[in-house]
Amino acid sequence: MKRTVSLWSVAIFAITSLAIAASPVAPRPNILFIFCDDLGYGDIGVFYQNQREALGDPSVPHFGTPAIDTMARDGAMLTFHYTAAPVCAPSRASLLTGTTQGHATIRDNQFDKALPDTHTLGSVLQQAGYATAAFGKWGLQGAEPGVNKNPARDRPMSERLAEYETWDGYPTKRGFDYFYGYARHRDGHFHYPKEDGREVWENDREVSAGLDLSYTTDLFAARTKQWIIEHQRDNPDQPFFAYLAHDTPHAVLHNPSTAYPAGGGLEGGLQWTGEPGRMINTSKGTYDGWMHPEFADRTWDHDGNPRTAEVAWPDVQKRYANLVRRIDDTVGDLLQTLEDLGIADNTLVIFTSDNGPSKESYLEEDYEPDFFDGFGPFDGIKRDTLEGGIREPTLALWPAAIPAGRVDASPSGHWDWLATFADLAGVSVPAASDGVSLVNSLTAGDTREASTIYVEYFNGQRTPAYEDFAPARRDRRRAQMQAVHVDGYKGLRYDIESADDDFEIYNLHNDPQELNDLANRPEFAALQTKMKARVLQVRRPEPTAERPYDDALVPAVASADPMAAGWQRSLYRGDWPWIPEFGSLAPREVAPVEDMEMAGADGAMFTAWVKIPTDGAYQFDLGSDGAGMVFVHDSRVLATEHEDASTTAVAHLAKGWHPVRVYAMGAKSIMLTVKDAQGRDVLAGAGALMH
Repeated sequence: MKRTVSLWSVAIFAITSLAIAASPVAPRPNILFIFCDDLGYGDIGVFYQNQREALGDPSVPHFGTPAIDTMARDGAMLTFHYTAAPVCAPSRASLLTGTTQGHATIRDNQFDKALPDTHTLGSVLQQAGYATAAFGKWGLQGAEPGVNKNPARDRPMSERLAEYETWDGYPTKRGFDYFYGYARHRDGHFHYPKEDGREVWENDREVSAGLDLSYTTDLFAARTKQWIIEHQRDNPDQPFFAYLAHDTPHAVLHNPSTAYPAGGGLEGGLQWTGEPGRMINTSKGTYDGWMHPEFADRTWDHDGNPRTAEVAWPDVQKRYANLVRRIDDTVGDLLQTLEDLGIADNTLVIFTSDNGPSKESYLEEDYEPDFFDGFGPFDGIKRDTLEGGIREPTLALWPAAIPAGRVDASPSGHWDWLATFADLAGVSVPAASDGVSLVNSLTAGDTREASTIYVEYFNGQRTPAYEDFAPARRDRRRAQMQAVHVDGYKGLRYDIESADDDFEIYNLHNDPQELNDLANRPEFAALQTKMKARVLQVRRPEPTAERPYDDALVPAVASADPMAAGWQRSLYRGDWPWIPEFGSLAPREVAPVEDMEMAGADGAMFTAWVKIPTDGAYQFDLGSDGAGMVFVHDSRVLATEHEDASTTAVAHLAKGWHPVRVYAMGAKSIMLTVKDAQGRDVLAGAGALMH
């Protein structure tokens, strides 16, 4: 099948009521975040499947997502929204912690590694007074590598509870009041917990014994629905954050056991019974037994010849469409529930996915996403840093504040949601986050601070050789990969061997499939240099996920404008639960200083150009009786949010001037030293200039 649908055809999506201006931002909204597993940009009707249908070509199979499409009609489409990594564990870690893969501690295929004890979507909103709950797939609980990924289904409860006690990164330890779902990554490959021998956890209890024929798409959505209902009944004045992380359409393509119940909301759709053996009202029927009638008998013109008979869709493709439609049913049900509860207007609903479409089915026949072009108008799938692997189908619905039919084409990423939710909740954005708030662009269409678009990932496989992909992409070795946005262009590197490797350069606005590499044009030589510098200036090495550029020298700036020796200090008044992003706050005083004195302020930001005398490794030492953080360029080199703490880190820096920021909170004094290999402090004398 040839690709015949343009990305930009989304611009003509039928919208009956396009609002010109945003409504005033409403009071703090409830937040429902729906996160799918391996759902591609092209797998959603409004993003791609509807355009395939509009072709009227029997050789172009397609399916619909009518409920999800209503979110685009009534809310906003984010058409340039990225995941931090093209596979689930690092993607989810970056989403939850608000960091790109340049600062995340979970990278590559580090499934079941503990989510670090830092700020998360849950903890930030919890601090702001929200009730928080997580449902579905987690996979960041903290199991030792290779241990208990697939435990015996009949192991005693005492053994299960003993393992639970070791999970340092469990949701209720990372900002969520309540959790119901799969703790382990591997469990999320299966969709009938009891029949498939998987463990489902409800806070500190393992509850799979009562989950007969409980299909996970239904189970996790029903539990989310019931939790929202109960919360509104018991605490109607407290805003909530519900994080629903589906484990579909990922992994085994098992069908539901029965039809989706008619209707939705309080009186219809999924209903939580709480009865062991029939936990939800769809706990009946036949294991892997029900196919949506829309797909059961679908055929297509497989050979592009109208004179020959059409053939049935392959079974595995029917299954995939069936799984996506089931997710769509749950979205419609949840939206109706919000309406029935009278809270739809002031609930922000986000729908997105963790990475591009997968080619696995865990059945005898593999699923191939080129049947429906689940990667959309792009090249690449899951595990690629091409657009098909990292650009996600993302929608935001908030009737009280987001105008219907908005299309936001400004690049953004999953790591921006932590800053966005903090902004909405009325708390400061943690300086430990890499994101920016999307509130103004979503609600008013205003320009905002640019997001940092940065992706890194390693995979030892190759890009599939699909006919729809450019010939040079087919069967291409992946290995070490990077993607970055600089000055409106995307830089892309595959099979990286050193920091000196050139980027491919693409203008995604007129070349979404990344076919026209601009890197060899003389006018892009400066941008090539800038991209090579940028990817070193926004990241820190992670010892458990080594890169060939970890020890590369971070380039200096071309020049520094020396106004005076010393630091510029910005002072702030406030009471913050964490070091805030001071750059987004209004200081009460800005002045040059010779040293890092706090002058009785609650917080301070010190900025300077630091002169590095020679290429090499430099040791940064931060001492403080409060909390502190050090940035070199946009790399977070040091951080402590504990009193009377000191930290040390090494940065590899090229000779020349480097911008440095030091944040301090709740401190009377703070001291930074930067020493070369001989132990000399480069900040002594004229080693720092204001900026």
